[in-house]
Amino acid sequence: MQEIFDSLGLTPDFETIGEGALPSRYGVTDLAVAAYGAVGQAMAGLLQAQGHTPPTITVNRALASRWYGQSIHPIGWDLPPLWDAIAGLYRCKSGWIRLHTNLPHHRQASLGVLNAAPKREAVAQAALSWRAEELETAIAQAGGVAAMMRSAEDWAAHPQGQAVVQEPLIHWLPPRQTTPKNWAATQARPLNGLKLLDLTRVLAGPIATRTLAGFGAQVLRIDPPDWEEPNVIPDVTLGKRCARLDLRQPEARTRFEALLAQADILIHGYRNGALEGLGYGLAARQALNPNLIEVSLNAYGWSGPWANRRGFDSLVQMACGIAEAGMRWAKAEGPTPLPVQALDHATGYLMAAAALRLLTKALQGEAQNARLSLARTAVMLMRNQQLARGSLSLTPDNADYNPAFELTPWGPAHRLKPALVVGGCPMHWGTPAAALGSSDARWI
Repeated sequence: MQEIFDSLGLTPDFETIGEGALPSRYGVTDLAVAAYGAVGQAMAGLLQAQGHTPPTITVNRALASRWYGQSIHPIGWDLPPLWDAIAGLYRCKSGWIRLHTNLPHHRQASLGVLNAAPKREAVAQAALSWRAEELETAIAQAGGVAAMMRSAEDWAAHPQGQAVVQEPLIHWLPPRQTTPKNWAATQARPLNGLKLLDLTRVLAGPIATRTLAGFGAQVLRIDPPDWEEPNVIPDVTLGKRCARLDLRQPEARTRFEALLAQADILIHGYRNGALEGLGYGLAARQALNPNLIEVSLNAYGWSGPWANRRGFDSLVQMACGIAEAGMRWAKAEGPTPLPVQALDHATGYLMAAAALRLLTKALQGEAQNARLSLARTAVMLMRNQQLARGSLSLTPDNADYNPAFELTPWGPAHRLKPALVVGGCPMHWGTPAAALGSSDARWI
């Protein structure tokens, strides 16, 4: 995974402890370790720029893998199901397709195209009358999200696959000179006092902002009034405050613009053109806050015909050949994804590492933005096939959890210990996971 460190201008200089790997066609555990190591190396660079001695960095292989699954273990309560009852794999007249229907409007789009009742059996029967590629296109045109299973060779010949492979893993936009940033950093909490505006959704962006909260950043997440993602919120809102704003309302827009003007960094996962549609394109954001630095995410890349297409980790795995390669590797009868949503998690940690690199430059008065995509992370992962099958389990040992309970709004829970240890700068979160809309939209 040397490409990670080359993209960040870093040298992989950290210790890895533990053995084993998650069973996969590709090096998922190696990716997890490298992404965590990149965060540690980027933090070491920031600490050095702040005048501190560069710390030692350690990554635990087992914990890194398990954070790529679920970091929270409820005590006496249950997380909602990860997937909607309609979501999942369906055989078509030719090929396979995955429907992503966790959000009501995405669910309705798929059901509308298929003209099917909201029952899995009805959807399965309707899908059999479609060619997979035609159904994928029709659902996308209806505002839904789906992806047919392609082989790596099919993706390499696809216009979007050809576009993404030409993109860098991290696209650094041109820098501009600004006022040097200054926040209330300490060696133990190097992001203390930093204001991070979080406009992210499932799953990579929230992982990035959760990671930075673990080093002391004040993270304020903004969601629209009707947004919910209950299956992941207890996992990803650790250490954050969560507010709601309806950016179609003048008062909310005024509040949002005040937040943006005071933010040190913005992290968002809006696809191409979405913020522009709200009146907050790049030029408008920089006019409100010339010192603002940004890290942003897209699903299928920043160029090519699918640059504006909605997407999620599970769909990118289908489109780019990962699920098909997994099927052949496992000798399975249907698409076989990675054991975890590794594209989301790895890209999230790379976003956090990129943010730390940008903050290091911001100390000297240089503002810059970075862009990443799930599809480009997939390109890197697919270059790293795993030779051994792997026997590491996602099920944590009792010793993997912090001893103290995390008192969440839903009930007590255990949280995994951090997989990354930065000497003198331990990751910890001052507040438990928070429900969406539980805080005011203001900086503390």
